[in-house]
Amino acid sequence: MTTFQNKVAVITGGANGIGRCIAEEFRKYGASVHVIDKAEGEHFVGDIADQQTLETFAQSVLSQHGKIDFLINNALPIMKGINDCTYEEFQYALAVGVTAPFYLSKLFAPHFNEGGSIINISSSRDRMSQPQTESYTAAKGGIAALTHALAVSLSGKVRVNSISPGWIDTTYTVYEGADAIQQPVGRVGNPLDIANMVLFLCSDKAGFITGENICIDGGMTKQMIYHGDFGWSLSE
Repeated sequence: MTTFQNKVAVITGGANGIGRCIAEEFRKYGASVHVIDKAEGEHFVGDIADQQTLETFAQSVLSQHGKIDFLINNALPIMKGINDCTYEEFQYALAVGVTAPFYLSKLFAPHFNEGGSIINISSSRDRMSQPQTESYTAAKGGIAALTHALAVSLSGKVRVNSISPGWIDTTYTVYEGADAIQQPVGRVGNPLDIANMVLFLCSDKAGFITGENICIDGGMTKQMIYHGDFGWSLSE
């Protein structure tokens, strides 16, 4: 793995789950890591749906370093469906999932070191859905599209890519049976599967990759399943 000594990484939603794993991996390889999260802890505590919070956080990072290298937009929007999601809740999901990544990218854009990278965490739900997931799915679709727009606008300055995780178990539970074999790789994912790709995309080894949305889902979105295939059956 490429060393990240003297690099500065900013991670939203980095207190738990995938974000925490990403933060730990960056630290392992020498980066200075700044996390913002609503959860209490030894990081910047705040709600990224709030404009002033984003501005204060960005200024805090820049006052310490002057520049940054990597911005990882990872914070989770709420998941509510069309039956129950209010107007305000839908707006909040978009604020966390799309507006905050856009605004942090804007705030940090003039301050990226050479070789800088933005990684947006989308979801395989940006291309497939379950019922009653509209707020989350819309936000994840939005950040996937934001990715290629930013990649073009920031071309020559910052590379911008997104990652779409599939089923990632943040407790590292090992599943067997149907939960595992429904995915072509034969297992459920874990946060390190995502963190490894984040660090690769931020490294010089990915220097020719920008504007991409890379789906990491064990192949689940590529496998066509029909009633009766492999013992699967549809029950109504």
